[in-house]
Formats: sequence, structure tokens, C-alpha cells
Amino acid sequence: MRQGDFLALFDVDGTLIDSRDVIVRTMQEACEWADVSAPTSARITELVGLSLPVMIARLLPDATADGRDAVLAGYRERFCGNAEAAGEALLYPGVSEGLRRLRDGGIMLGVATGKNRRGLDRLIGHYGWEELFVTLQCADAHPSKPDPSMVHRAVEETGVDRSRAAMIGDTVFDMDMARAGGMAAIGVAWGYHPEDALRGAGATPVAQDFAALVQEIERRAR
Repeated sequence: MRQGDFLALFDVDGTLIDSRDVIVRTMQEACEWADVSAPTSARITELVGLSLPVMIARLLPDATADGRDAVLAGYRERFCGNAEAAGEALLYPGVSEGLRRLRDGGIMLGVATGKNRRGLDRLIGHYGWEELFVTLQCADAHPSKPDPSMVHRAVEETGVDRSRAAMIGDTVFDMDMARAGGMAAIGVAWGYHPEDALRGAGATPVAQDFAALVQEIERRAR
């Protein structure tokens, strides 16, 4: 394997951590607090991965601007506490071990997430991942996925060629962002969008578990 010239860029929610229940609960609590009709769990799950303001706008198209702003504020106020209460149960099997294996093998790791930087930093600190990632791209510095701004910045920061990079995620937003940014798109089967939707959006392949994902990344990095 060529050391340090391949970038694996990871989505977070639905890819590294199973935050669906926390996101749904927090969104519905925020809607109740803001006196806005709450969307269904299924509808919320469909839009996980978008930046929060974009997600709320799509979830609540009939709400007033003030109502959407109130939901946004209520969500941000509640999310960290709900996530901390869920604790280690959020982490998908094999994630920490797999990330460290990739890093120790000379593969650069990065994040491209719809989370804001504060939320991502809390997550990284919680799992002791401070030394794993060389580039962190968050919603508060970029347009929402699938705009390729995050992958463009990650490539610029690491200096890799786009042909030596892959975006890994569980949603069509991740796959569309990867293709728009000129890099490979790898889907994961354990997240929030169905496998056939990922393949239709260009995922090649769709990994069935984290061990298989690690092997695919290592194969591409050779």
C-alpha cells in the first residue's frame, strides 16, 4: 500500500454511528416545543445527512419561517443531551477498530458530515478519535450535501488526487456529493437509505459490514 496518498472520507450519522433514534426523538421534541406539527419517524430518517436548516425546511414546508427557526433552536438545544444519554450504543460494530486499522495502514481519514463542528468535536472526543482524522468538513462551513464543497475542501487540505479518494456514506446525498466532487462513492448497507437507492446513486460497491468496508478501502488504496 502506498502510504499517505489515499483519502477515505466518512459520513457520520448512519455510517459511523447509529443516531437515528436520537435524531428522530430530538426533532419531534423540538417540533412539540415549537408548537409545530411533527413529521413522522420515517420522513425524518429519509432526510438524515442534510444540513440541519435544509432538513428542517424540507420536513416542515408549511411552517412559518419563525416556526422553522424555533424548531432549529429547539433541536440544537436538545440534541447533545439526548446523544450523550444514548452513549456507546450509538457506535456501529467494528467502527473504532476499523478506523484505527486504516489509519495505522497509512490511509488518510476524514469526515464530511451534516453535523456542525461543535457536535462533531463532541463526538470525536467521546470516542477518543482525536488522532484519527486529518480533515473535518462540517455543515457550518459548507452548503448542505449533495453540494460537493465538502469533498473539494477535503481534497485541497490533504493534497490527494481525487482519483485517490473515496466518500463513504449511507445516503444518496453522500453518493451524489461524491460524484459531483469527482471521487469514488462507497455505500454502506447498515444506514438509513436502502441499498438499491445507493446503487442507483452510483455507490460502487455497497459494503455489508464495517469489516468489508475496511477491506474495500484497503483494496482501493493499494
